[in-house]
Amino acid sequence: MNNKSIRNIVVFIIVVIMSGWIGILVDSLLIDQPPGDSLGMGVWLVLPMLTAIAITLFSKGNWKDFGFLPNFKGNIKWYLIAFFIFPVVTAIVLIIGALTGWIDLSALDLRLFIPVVYSGFLLNFFIDIFDGPPLYGYLSSQLTKINLNDWKVYLIVGGLWGIWHAPYLLFFLSETDIQAVLPVSLGVFFIFFMITIVCWGVMYIELYRVTQSIWPGVILHMVEDALINPLVIAGYISIAAGTEIFISPICGIITSILYLLAGLGIRRYRIQGTFRTNT
Repeated sequence: MNNKSIRNIVVFIIVVIMSGWIGILVDSLLIDQPPGDSLGMGVWLVLPMLTAIAITLFSKGNWKDFGFLPNFKGNIKWYLIAFFIFPVVTAIVLIIGALTGWIDLSALDLRLFIPVVYSGFLLNFFIDIFDGPPLYGYLSSQLTKINLNDWKVYLIVGGLWGIWHAPYLLFFLSETDIQAVLPVSLGVFFIFFMITIVCWGVMYIELYRVTQSIWPGVILHMVEDALINPLVIAGYISIAAGTEIFISPICGIITSILYLLAGLGIRRYRIQGTFRTNT
């Protein structure tokens, strides 16, 4: 293994873990920081990307590892898939929930909800350039270079992505929003959140690998933030008490399994394509 690569990976992981706590320290030194939109939250959001850029710059790494190029040629289908994964899976979950009586759709007025989704696209697009790409793009490419297998890459990237969110859940996100997603203790919520992020991470990593671009993942994340967060948090649907762990469109067990299967489906396509190319 390349000692330089391992050193860079370790430095990156340490800074990612610390970024949120640095942001909290920044907020503690300032006054009148708006909740949910503080300078410290901005530090938490952008520091992983800035760290990846700094490491690449000073170690003279390969800028292609970031996947900044859109690589549209031959990959338009993946952009379309990225756009529709969350709507399709969410529709399946809502149908299952309605048929089982676990989800009440009576408050879901599409004439009101669809404009809410569309209005969230632009803001979430820019936010999601920083939330994820340094991990499923840059980090996954570095882990692959040191010959880690897919499953280790999924666990490291997904696990780190979840840990990076810990300060966000503890300090930046309101308790009301957490309870709207999953009405459990913070410890139990974090466990389910970590499982969800690891399952979702497979989709993001595989979209990056199959296209060598972060932009399908950015679109995937943009749609997720604009679609399912307001769907649940803003109360467009109601989930029967006690069933949230199974059917929540954000972090339910059924939901996470469906996203994991989507990611593994992309992985299978990538592996089959590599096999055909090499034979």
